[in-house]
Amino acid sequence: MLYGAFARFLHWIATDEEFEALISYIDEHWGSGASLPNFAPSKADDAALQQWWGKFERLGASPSAAMALMRMNREIDISGILHSIQVPTLVLHLTDDTLISVEGGRELAAGIPHARLVEFPGTDHIPFLDAGDWILAEMREFLTGSRSSTVIDRVLSTVVFTDIVGSTARVDSRGDLGWSDLLKTHDKTVRQELSNFRGKEVKTLGDGFLATFDGPARAIHCASAIRASLQRLDVPVRIGVHTGEVELIDDDVRGIAVHIASRVAHLGRADDVLVSRTVKDLVAGSGIKFENFGTHTLKGIPEKWQIFRAIS
Repeated sequence: MLYGAFARFLHWIATDEEFEALISYIDEHWGSGASLPNFAPSKADDAALQQWWGKFERLGASPSAAMALMRMNREIDISGILHSIQVPTLVLHLTDDTLISVEGGRELAAGIPHARLVEFPGTDHIPFLDAGDWILAEMREFLTGSRSSTVIDRVLSTVVFTDIVGSTARVDSRGDLGWSDLLKTHDKTVRQELSNFRGKEVKTLGDGFLATFDGPARAIHCASAIRASLQRLDVPVRIGVHTGEVELIDDDVRGIAVHIASRVAHLGRADDVLVSRTVKDLVAGSGIKFENFGTHTLKGIPEKWQIFRAIS
């Protein structure tokens, strides 16, 4: 199965000028996430996604490794041997992909014997943004011979986002190896506290976690414990907590409640545990204390939201 792929590099970067511009970006701005508009033009103004994309760049490779890899990629041209592929092949491509021309996918499908080409509408090359459900459905049918509908359950859940503050500066000061060691310690610490408070890890997000809890008070206590444990390691974090309905799809959670928790977390500074008004109201009588953090507009979320800081 091939998604957004090509046989010749020119279907990614066609000119010397474009290639040198990419190398310049890697050399001077790698880790900033400023390349996001190339991969997902519809999300060019999404600051949270750009921050995540910057983390993705840093964790994926050092600038020197990324430049070396791109110079090797520039030599790719396997168009002359596509006919030798003798296995069933599914080629998936966005018709208006702004990063990899759809002509790259069409060339693959034309050159590989009996390959099947499926084109989807959309521009964002990152697969889970534009066409994730369509892609998974096609892959499932290709592998199993049948297309099943995804079962979606909606439940009330407390969502927690964690994020290391100042991660870019820490990568610069510690180097790639030091940062990798720190991240492993961070992950082990967070997972231990999640276990202590019966939280469910949904996924890691570069240098952060997405987790869910069956109650908001336990989520706040866990967030405070994560903050305290990481303070002892000199790893400042900011954490956002919100309670609302989420969609359970396989091992993932989706929905506006997830986005709200993420936006709340990104309002914070070092060692902040921030919660929505919803969470504060739900834990009334628990003994947990808060201070007002103001009313904020959360990007992509209707209306203004009152936010509170949990006090240790």
